[in-house]
Amino acid sequence: MSYRKLTSEEIALLESRDCTASDWSLIEVHLEFRPGNLRKVSFSGNVKIGKTGGTFTFPGGFQKPAGIRNASLHNCELGDNVLIENVQNYIANYKIGNNTVIQNVNRLVTDEKSGFGNGVEVAVLNETGGREVMINDKLSAHVAYILTLYRHRPKLVQNLNRMVRFYTEKHASETGTIGDNVTVMNTGLVRNLKIGDNARIEGALRLENGSINSNEHDPVHVGYGVIARDFILCSGSRVEDGVMLTRSFVGQGCHLGHTYSAGNSLFFSNCQGENGEAYAVFAGPYTVTHHKSTLLISGMFSFMNAGSGSNQSNHMYKLGPIHQGIIERGGKTTSDSFILWPAKIGAYSLIMGRHYRNSDTSDMPFSYLIESRDETILVPGVNLRSVGTIRDAQKFRKRDRRKDPNLLDQINFNLLSPYTIQKMFRAIDILHGLQETCGHTSEYYSYQSCRIKNSSLKNGINLYHIAIKKFLGNSIISRLKGPVFSSVEALRKQLKPETDDGPGEWLDIAGLIAPKKLIDSLLNDIESGKVTRLKEINHILEDIHRNYYALEWTWAWDKIRSYYGFGMDTITPDDVIFIVEDWKKAVVSLDRILYQDAKKEFSLSSQTGFGADGNGDEQRMDFEQVRGGFEQNTFVSSILRHIEEKTALGDSVIAAMREIPPRFADLRI
Repeated sequence: MSYRKLTSEEIALLESRDCTASDWSLIEVHLEFRPGNLRKVSFSGNVKIGKTGGTFTFPGGFQKPAGIRNASLHNCELGDNVLIENVQNYIANYKIGNNTVIQNVNRLVTDEKSGFGNGVEVAVLNETGGREVMINDKLSAHVAYILTLYRHRPKLVQNLNRMVRFYTEKHASETGTIGDNVTVMNTGLVRNLKIGDNARIEGALRLENGSINSNEHDPVHVGYGVIARDFILCSGSRVEDGVMLTRSFVGQGCHLGHTYSAGNSLFFSNCQGENGEAYAVFAGPYTVTHHKSTLLISGMFSFMNAGSGSNQSNHMYKLGPIHQGIIERGGKTTSDSFILWPAKIGAYSLIMGRHYRNSDTSDMPFSYLIESRDETILVPGVNLRSVGTIRDAQKFRKRDRRKDPNLLDQINFNLLSPYTIQKMFRAIDILHGLQETCGHTSEYYSYQSCRIKNSSLKNGINLYHIAIKKFLGNSIISRLKGPVFSSVEALRKQLKPETDDGPGEWLDIAGLIAPKKLIDSLLNDIESGKVTRLKEINHILEDIHRNYYALEWTWAWDKIRSYYGFGMDTITPDDVIFIVEDWKKAVVSLDRILYQDAKKEFSLSSQTGFGADGNGDEQRMDFEQVRGGFEQNTFVSSILRHIEEKTALGDSVIAAMREIPPRFADLRI
């Protein structure tokens, strides 16, 4: 952009319009500068001004010309067609982009060299410290997970922190930035802020030391009454209605509102927080809490829904708030639930009541934890038969609000994956071990400070086997769907995995499901200095996520061999048919269980309160008008359709297998 000095005529005109300057020679303007669009402006230090033409149209059709009115500017650079007016104090040390509106603000200042929230240490999980995460613009849930939980690898943490410090220093400045097409209006103090393109800030009370990483693809909105200090807001986030943030990171697509309060907390993609409070919380993707009486503290969550009145305690003994807990992905808490940390709850578990026994049910996914007489009753696997679990799994993908093409978090939405299925294998071994140790006729079994009923144990084993058969069948059908096989050799070639990285243990790294082998390889490269950039780490994690299904098949094939006893050199079309038939039975039986569970939502007891002043027929009609009929319910119809579609899919694979001519060596006697 070409700038020039003001002419003497322009200076005279500006002075006639009540404008002043400590030194007019320090003011530079665009070649097309129009002094007539400035009034009552005080300049000090070096100031650059772009074009002052253009008109802004506000809601309701009200229009205003670009320009500067009633403002004091110190060491500022303004882009083209900027509207600045009614600044109560001053704007200092800011570079402001094109087509930006700043109205009715108190003070907008950068008063020191700032990282704009980058490098701030967030005391997550343990509020007394020891697991600090240095937030930054590139922070993903997965890197934060490693920084939080891998303290047993100090060299790794040291190198990651070095990368963050390098990034922070590289982007630190004594000049703040406000991007293009930004609106800042009716706002109090804005201090040491970096604001990205297309952000809208209206009615915020105080914003200090932070980055608002908005962009044209996914703007950020900061609304009325917000107070935030030492923070980063990622693209697509909305922080509104009296939210209070201190030392916190808000990820892509997150919504915080209705006076939510958070300190020393991390919120990753698509989290939602309203009314309640979070402190020292690691909120992985899709952590949701809506209620005033809900407290999340010193815990790690993801794909989680917190019921009203849910809370935890990190004061187990008298040494302060030093305890922590983990609810693995998909957890749900009912109203008035309580967990005494430390505890670790398995994936997709439902927590009911108050629990004081420090349980570890991480190897019992899809379970219920129920309080009974101050004891924790564990019901293994029962959540597999809940329509709520399936509905939640379906809705997460649909509720992804992120529009930014550069996604920070690599999220795997799969309900059944090597991560959850490996736990089911372990759960089956544990439950059988309890039977062998305590006897098959025991009324109750003790496990990890929990009690398991005999009937629940047997039912859990059965449900886990059904889920395993469903997953393994899904994997082999996905592998074989489409191609026509002319021979057994062609079939075996298709079944052969293309990578050796899948077998072994898998991890859920805050939404990213991946083989431990690949994660360990990345961590080793960070420790050795082979990987030195935050951007490079994110690219590697993105590649792992992109290759998920190839890696999943490698793991699934390894389990098929051990579970069914088939080898790559010996498997035949008849063996595949056996697996698919097993899969069909598992899918259909599970869908029928879900169908019956859904039917409970339409029972007579569920109609209580409908047709309040009428008879039974009017009650039923009122219920159907509000809730619809059972058979017409979209979820119920999707279950029935799923049974038909999966049965047809299985039959098509079986038919394809029967078309393969057998080799003489493969004929069974």
